[in-house]
Amino acid sequence: MIQNIKVTDLIPHRPPFLWVDSMLEYDGSSLLTEKYIPEDLDVFQGHYPDHPVLPGVLLCEAVFQTGALLIALLSRDSDDSGLGGVPVITRIEGVRFKRTVKPGDTISMKVTFKENLSGVWFLKGTLRVHGKVAVQVDFACTLVKT
Repeated sequence: MIQNIKVTDLIPHRPPFLWVDSMLEYDGSSLLTEKYIPEDLDVFQGHYPDHPVLPGVLLCEAVFQTGALLIALLSRDSDDSGLGGVPVITRIEGVRFKRTVKPGDTISMKVTFKENLSGVWFLKGTLRVHGKVAVQVDFACTLVKT
């Protein structure tokens, strides 16, 4: 169902701030994506030079971009052309950081749709590294017309 669809066809994010490489599974209410973390990312020069760790805010961004992709897929499936717009985060709740992500790791993000109330999308996300939970977060966003 998600084969032959590019990430950049669904969301406005672009390199160097695109934190999703591919969409793996979509079941109509959740989406699984992944991203390879290159060893030569500029961020590792300063965070931290002797013990490089991908910042938690970027891990959250990977989850949020997966959420934006999920909203785009759900909107497409509903044939509701009135749902267009740029996804903007409106709420972040209960973020838990459990493991670090290092250069050369591949992360996977799963985001599940909870509900849509008055144009606000409520989602739950989990990011894994080496098959283990690294980040969990509940979040909400809305689509802003451009």
